[in-house]
Amino acid sequence: MALVLFLVIVAIVLGLVGVVADGLGYLLFIGIAVLIVALIVSAVRFRRGGRSVNR
Repeated sequence: MALVLFLVIVAIVLGLVGVVADGLGYLLFIGIAVLIVALIVSAVRFRRGGRSVNR
């Protein structure tokens, strides 16, 4: 969970820097990509964590 939170924070920071700084628009797209990766990681962890093993 800490990894997902870290990735979301990094995505927000990169997005803000990409929007505010002139000529650094590529950081916005990198931030969006990091956010998508964070969503995929959280979805995979949520799917795996929901399973219970019956022995």
